[in-house]
Formats: sequence, structure tokens, C-alpha cells
Amino acid sequence: MIPSFLRKLVVELALPLILFALLYALSADSTNFYFPPLAAVLEKFNGLWLGPRFFSDVVPSFQRLMAGYLIASLLGTAIGIVIGSHAGVRRAAEPVLEFFRAVPPVAMIPLLIMSMGFGDAMKITVIVAGAIWPILLNTVEGVKAVDSVLDDTCRTYQIKGLARLWHFILPAASPQIIVGMRLGLSIGIVLMVISEMFAALDGLGSAIIYFQRSYEIPQMWSGVLMLGLFGFGLSMAFRLFEHHVLGWYYGMRNLERKS
Repeated sequence: MIPSFLRKLVVELALPLILFALLYALSADSTNFYFPPLAAVLEKFNGLWLGPRFFSDVVPSFQRLMAGYLIASLLGTAIGIVIGSHAGVRRAAEPVLEFFRAVPPVAMIPLLIMSMGFGDAMKITVIVAGAIWPILLNTVEGVKAVDSVLDDTCRTYQIKGLARLWHFILPAASPQIIVGMRLGLSIGIVLMVISEMFAALDGLGSAIIYFQRSYEIPQMWSGVLMLGLFGFGLSMAFRLFEHHVLGWYYGMRNLERKS
């Protein structure tokens, strides 16, 4: 018998591998300058991204993304809990939140460059400015939707402060918070690349735009492929984190289905 996790892995990887093989075969005879054969892209990939460029470009991108994403997760969760827990604060903050959420973080890059320069602080700020919103808004919705009976029970037994937050609010809102964190990670990757394309001497975005401007098209496509694998790896890592944090929640749902 094949273990269930192996069966799921095979199912999830089957279509990407089929599409990859199909693209490899269809592009084999390509003479288009802008769409080279996949074999040529893979050749450049091996020379570029399995060598020094992994440490000079991929690692800095990962560090910026993680710094911005972790700050966005902490701020979004903390602010979301405060807003979600108090109706008055929610009513007062809603117009401000809607205003700032409507401003694309990319539009802030020129301003941030002028005020913060071209360093990592600017790029991390851009990531935070975009990734925080799905985390914050989902946290607010999760806190608002906590079970009213359990809430009344906590009040009856005088469970307050950090104990109430840790043992009731966070577990009850965690499925929504995790959804926001998943969306925030996707947005963070996009903003990481865009900020590096604007102003960076290293990173995946900087490398891709450098190859494009130098008309090194196979190298450019190899950077796009590396970026796809980068995002896929982070998605898989987040899925493991999600199942670890929400193991109790998925177990409860499985029991409900069986009953």
C-alpha cells in the first residue's frame, strides 16, 4: 500500500510534470529569439542558479521577503485582534483602513526610494505595505466571528487578558488568520520581485530585469523558472506550517464529516 501523503504528492505533481514535459517537447525546435527551447533555459539554469547566483541573488531575496512577511504577520495579527475585539475601534478605523488598502504598494515605491533610499529597508517596507492587509482584515473577521457562547463562558469564568487571548481568541480566529497569512505570502513574493526590479543590485527581480535589458533571454527565462520554484518551495513550506498549527482544526473537521 502506498502511504496517503505519497499519493497526494503524486497527484499534485503529475500535472506540472506533464506540462513541463510537453513544453520541453514543443519548444525543442524553437528558433524564436524571445522564446528559446526549454533545453537552453535549463542549461543556463544549471550554470546560474545552482551555483554562486543562488547565494548572491536567491538568498538576499529570501531574507527580504521573510523580514517583510514576518513584520506584516505580527503587525497585521496584533492590530487585527485589537480592531476585531472592539466594535468602537472597528467603526473608527474602518474608513482609514479602506483608504490605505486602496493605495497600491507599488505606487509608494518612488516615495519610499526618495525617503528611504535604495537599501533593504525600502524593499522590506514595500513588502509589509502589501502583505499586511489580507492578514489584518482576515484577523479582524476571525476575531469578530468567535463563538458567542464560548465568549460568554470566558466572561463568566473571569478568563481575561492574555489567558483569554491565548486560549480562546487566537485558537478561534487562527483558521482565518492562516488564510490571511497565505494570501499575504503570495502578495509579498510579488512585491519582493517588483521592488528589486525598481532598485536593487541583487535579488531575483534584479537578476531577471538585468538579463532582460542585456537581451540574455535564456538567462532571463531561467530566472523566471527559479522564481517559480522559489514560490513553490515557500508554498509547500507554508502548507507544512499550516497543518502543524491547524492540526486540531482539520482533525475536528474530519470527525464532523465522519459523524
